[in-house]
Amino acid sequence: MKSLLIVEDEKLIRQGISTMVKRCGVPVETIIECSNGEQALDVLKEQDIDVMFTDIRMPKMDGIRLVQEVNKLEKKPFVVAVSGYDDFSYAVEMLRNGVKEYILKPVEREKIAEVLARLDAELKQKEDRAHTERQIGVQQLKLILRQSELPREELELFKQKYEEHFFRNGFVICMTAVEVETEDPAIVTVLDDVCDGRVCLVDAQYREPFVKNELVDAAAGISSVCHGMEEIRKAFLEAKEARARAFCIGAAVCSDVGTLPAVPEGLKKQAEKLLEQQAAMQRLQLIGTDKTDELIAGWDRLFQETEKERIAPSDFFMTMQEFLQELPKIYRNVLEDEDQAYLCRCEHILEFDNLSEYKDYLLNWILAIHHRINQQTDSGKNQQKMKLALDYINQNYNSDLNMAVVSNYISMNYSLFSYSFKQYTGSNFVNYLKDIRIREAKRLLADTDMKIIEISRSVGYDNEKNFMKIFKSSCGVSPTEYRKNVTREAHV
Repeated sequence: MKSLLIVEDEKLIRQGISTMVKRCGVPVETIIECSNGEQALDVLKEQDIDVMFTDIRMPKMDGIRLVQEVNKLEKKPFVVAVSGYDDFSYAVEMLRNGVKEYILKPVEREKIAEVLARLDAELKQKEDRAHTERQIGVQQLKLILRQSELPREELELFKQKYEEHFFRNGFVICMTAVEVETEDPAIVTVLDDVCDGRVCLVDAQYREPFVKNELVDAAAGISSVCHGMEEIRKAFLEAKEARARAFCIGAAVCSDVGTLPAVPEGLKKQAEKLLEQQAAMQRLQLIGTDKTDELIAGWDRLFQETEKERIAPSDFFMTMQEFLQELPKIYRNVLEDEDQAYLCRCEHILEFDNLSEYKDYLLNWILAIHHRINQQTDSGKNQQKMKLALDYINQNYNSDLNMAVVSNYISMNYSLFSYSFKQYTGSNFVNYLKDIRIREAKRLLADTDMKIIEISRSVGYDNEKNFMKIFKSSCGVSPTEYRKNVTREAHV
């Protein structure tokens, strides 16, 4: 039991009941005492109370009036009336107003224990029912969001059964590719398998802390604040549009898609030529030729124009869909079994964090097919450049390092570097750099007394929270827990 409220005007009786509750064997996290009904009503309006013990005769507001007011609240506690023999007629009135139990004064500890055990069991049953209903509601929400329209009868049925579990304070919908960690499903409901990426239903009151704590560099899309089941589809479409834009421009969070940057008509028309059939066929036909630089440049232009918002996200997604449909038809004789997995992943664009990540993955795959066909890669020269790149990374991992910096350092095209790096190391650049930083962080945690924030900065992470999240994802424990474990093992 989380909370219990004792309402009694006589201080000794009030304290006596509190002591008996603490010793009765039923765990209660919080006990609150009030001397009259008005105080109690203020408490009930401010916070959720599981069980309320109340006297009947009290100044300012008696027990009967208090129970009548409690019945008007959205969330009502279980009520136990406490009174003397001569208050029996009042007790009957209390029972008519929904009081669960009736205890006579002087109050006995055994009776307190008996009543609380019964109510605690009922609370757990109620909680289990609410949990089950919520789980069913989550599945129903997923079904509704997968449909393009909401049938009226389904909408009404959902509202009757599940609306109170999801829409009490208003909500926003968030779409992202990152994993969302939350301990309270009443605040954030994660709806997997609705579309590419993750869909979250977030209580509107917690929008700002949710963005701050969960969406660090997430390229997320968030809807406006909506209310009620009728607006769930509106919120979903807003979040989807915002997520597509955040994905393309690399924004941490995008919530306003109504105001887009003005693009000069000439630049827009020039960018739109990259969507025409001739440009699309060129991107296909250059695969396997000796024109590697031209192949890469064509894709670079498409991604750059999309990032600059000269190409709309919807047009970019359509272009990619058409390319991925045509590629297996043209190159079916050279594609291998593993290419099917690459193809499938590339089709689910919004499962990637952002456009840059998607570009790296796509071009690595395209270049793998390209070099498999023409086999003209100068492996000796590439290996020499890769060794130079690795030396540079190991010397500069604690700085603001990224793939563009390293590829420029060794004078290699960004996309070709991405492909060659993975071929040489067996890992992509981001994971390789992360492994070096985490390995050094583990050493510093084990061998020094440096603070976590100092270690974070010394291995190349300016954002301490981001470092802690990456460390836990890699090692299974937080930096602090890792340090404790290493210290414990050293003393064994």
